[in-house]
Amino acid sequence: MAKRSEHSSEELKALILNAAEIIVSEEGISALNVRRIAREIGYTVGSIYMVFANMADLIMQIHARTLDKLAENLIMVNNDNDQQFLELWAMSYLSYATKNFNQWSHALKYNLPVKVEQETQTWYLTKIDKILFPVRARLARLKPAQTEEQIKYAAIALSTGIQGLCVLLINAQSNKSEIKEIEDIVTLLVRNFLRGWLIETNK
Repeated sequence: MAKRSEHSSEELKALILNAAEIIVSEEGISALNVRRIAREIGYTVGSIYMVFANMADLIMQIHARTLDKLAENLIMVNNDNDQQFLELWAMSYLSYATKNFNQWSHALKYNLPVKVEQETQTWYLTKIDKILFPVRARLARLKPAQTEEQIKYAAIALSTGIQGLCVLLINAQSNKSEIKEIEDIVTLLVRNFLRGWLIETNK
């Protein structure tokens, strides 16, 4: 590790977040505290509070990173067939949630603090929107006559269903056979959702 004086503010921020992510990944959010992070990176507690306003700010940044990484995984999904794309998107979501269970599960349960600035709220919610954008885009292609609001609600319903199955069915100790079964269930959910949604919207 470089000497303290060799780290810029941005480099120190990255060190803190990297250390915090490892702790959350291996032990869960309950194991996270400023003294532990400071010890891991060889800095003082005060140095951490020079970069982050408080622990709530640090946790929000950790979850924001998780959302970014999830979005990066999902944006790699590509298929010209919209229904197949949505199935692959769901599989990619499940894969990330399985491999990064602690970070994902804590980010999923996280709510922004009540007294958060509007700029920060917009910044954070944009990250969530980036995850759902491909779903909205493909649903809109499947049913172009639908309003923007109807597409938005359909995307939320489908993605929430996928998230819900992941919450119910996976855990940090899930084995390969269990994951295969979960994949089949998630695929069934996507196919049945689309079948019902397309029939409903054709009425």
